[in-house]
Amino acid sequence: MEPRILEVRTKILKKNDELARSMRSRFQDLGVFVSNWVSSPGSGKTALLEVTLRELLHRGFSVGAIVGDLETDRDAMRLARSGAPVRQIMTHGCCHLEADMIERELVHLPLATMDFLFIENVGNLVCPTSWDLGESLRIALLSVTEGEDKPLKYPGLFNTSDVVLITKSDLAAVCDFDRQATLKNIESIQPKAKIFEVSTKTGTGLENWFDYLEERRRIDSALTHA
Repeated sequence: MEPRILEVRTKILKKNDELARSMRSRFQDLGVFVSNWVSSPGSGKTALLEVTLRELLHRGFSVGAIVGDLETDRDAMRLARSGAPVRQIMTHGCCHLEADMIERELVHLPLATMDFLFIENVGNLVCPTSWDLGESLRIALLSVTEGEDKPLKYPGLFNTSDVVLITKSDLAAVCDFDRQATLKNIESIQPKAKIFEVSTKTGTGLENWFDYLEERRRIDSALTHA
């Protein structure tokens, strides 16, 4: 049965990738910068995304978010406090988001006037790696509480990510976080990844992170419309 399983999976991924390419082209034409946030549960993904939405709104950008969870709309409710439009996807057991799930939610967002769309994927370091969602930026989040070996244990995610956000940096000392080993491990898997060390509790690194997002959108927009 294994060859049959592989064949079916290949067909499903091919269909997903075709839709994702179409969505990416649409996003670029509209000037929407899309990022896909992937991490394990409890990394601080929602907290960081909430402050990111607030700051970009404060800077005058139009932003929105799509959130994936197995159950409940708790994260969407949290993010909506920022004032941004948010859509919740409940996957009911599916361990990742897929392009068609994202496409169905787009009709509920003011895409034509949006500058940034953030996709908060289901908390999982494995399954989301294979699924293109039409994003321009894939972001892996790694909290200091998880240990420095996560990039080595889950190379698929870190190898396909453009950015690594090291979160909860305020807890580094308490957790005996080995910063140098972590940076070395990330760079050994993906030497081109942009790395930010941030804390939503203290504000450490956030300004650089916000500036980076703004600059990346500007560069991508210039390249698309050159």
